[in-house]
Amino acid sequence: MESSLQQPGNNFRDTVYNIDAEGNRKWIYPKKPSGPYHTARAIVAIILLFFLFTGPFFRFNGDPLFLFDVLNRNIIIAGIHFGPQDVHLLLLSLLSFIVFIILFTVIFGRIWCGWACPQTIFMEMVFRKIEYWIEGDWIQQRNLDKASNNSSKIIKKTIKHLIFYAVSFLIANTFLAYIVGTEALYKIATEPIQAHITGFIAIIAFTTVFYFVFSKLREMACIIVCPYGRLQGVLLDRDSMVVAYDFVRGEPRGKLNKNEERTIGDCIECKQCEYVCPTGIDIKNGTQLECVNCTACMDACDDIMVKINKPKGLIRIASINQIMDGKKFKFTPRIIAYSVLLFALVSLTGFLMMHQSAVEATILRVPGTLYQTDADGFITNVYNYEVVNKTGTEIYFELIPDLGQIVLAGQATAAPPNASIKGAFILKVNPNELNKMSQEVTIQIQQNNVTIDEIKTRFLGPGK
Repeated sequence: MESSLQQPGNNFRDTVYNIDAEGNRKWIYPKKPSGPYHTARAIVAIILLFFLFTGPFFRFNGDPLFLFDVLNRNIIIAGIHFGPQDVHLLLLSLLSFIVFIILFTVIFGRIWCGWACPQTIFMEMVFRKIEYWIEGDWIQQRNLDKASNNSSKIIKKTIKHLIFYAVSFLIANTFLAYIVGTEALYKIATEPIQAHITGFIAIIAFTTVFYFVFSKLREMACIIVCPYGRLQGVLLDRDSMVVAYDFVRGEPRGKLNKNEERTIGDCIECKQCEYVCPTGIDIKNGTQLECVNCTACMDACDDIMVKINKPKGLIRIASINQIMDGKKFKFTPRIIAYSVLLFALVSLTGFLMMHQSAVEATILRVPGTLYQTDADGFITNVYNYEVVNKTGTEIYFELIPDLGQIVLAGQATAAPPNASIKGAFILKVNPNELNKMSQEVTIQIQQNNVTIDEIKTRFLGPGK
């Protein structure tokens, strides 16, 4: 496909750049990136980090805007409560998100990884920035690691890792705030450890995991742990827009010689695109699973092109068909199919959410029981009920039948927030009102004289 991929002995797809021939880890020292694309990424990262760290404090109708308390089956997304009865809505939402990512990848490649993935944002925009600040650029970092353990090295490494752990602690607390809520997190932080030992252990565990990921695992999380990069092989095609090297314009490569008319490609083998790559790849080899589309190589290459009076865009966001044939982007049948599927899923999910009730009730006649006649001559049936409250406040409700009257079996009709209440009641009906042996009865669930749900059930009687 690309001329650079057809060179004899080119085995770049058979190896991983950060693992040597013996299987040992090769530490990657990316050069500090700069340029308009990096500036744009930094702005996006700041915005996303702001919403990430402030998200647990946002409130909607007194509830957190986002809460993922799976253990207590209390999930809130964009102010909407999801209980155990709403698993289908969660699955549809998750499926819609997955299809969106697939569609986004088919069109724009792995831009999500380079611009919006939390792993990349924290690694490149937080932890590496700290590393550059303390240890210097890539050459200084490499020399520092090779140097003997003198006092300067020990001090720098100690400060760096202490800051790394402190930032990981902040991330862990934020992560936990999305799970247990800010109120519970405040209690864990301010009350004695023994009162919240589980929460304390969770914070330490999350902190340690995040510290390990960003100080040791790093790009391995994208290359080995995350399956998304491996999906590129089936998601990308020749029309997908990815960070790509223009091999038509750049080949054959060659060093730049002053005062000599250049008759070969524009690539001068400066290797700046390789130096800035956070996963250590050579983008000139073509699309690879390690590439996260961070656009650092685009900034580096454009800077060189300006210096040698060549047009920018030797490395740019483009499709293979654009590079080879100059074709413009087009909507392929696959893109259209994914778009239709995504539209259908989002529409269905939105419709179900809009018609989701804040309260759900179930009323069933007690199995195996027949009707009874009480001392006053009324016909009675016994029912079990369950009312599920999906809101964050307690709901007081009444059971109002369209036939007869209800006698509760001693339970108070109040459903706790994000929980359910179960009970039983007796429905008493004057026999003169019964027309059939099995008659349909409608029971309304009312709050402040407003019907919030309506249930239909059967009432057994002697008939006429």
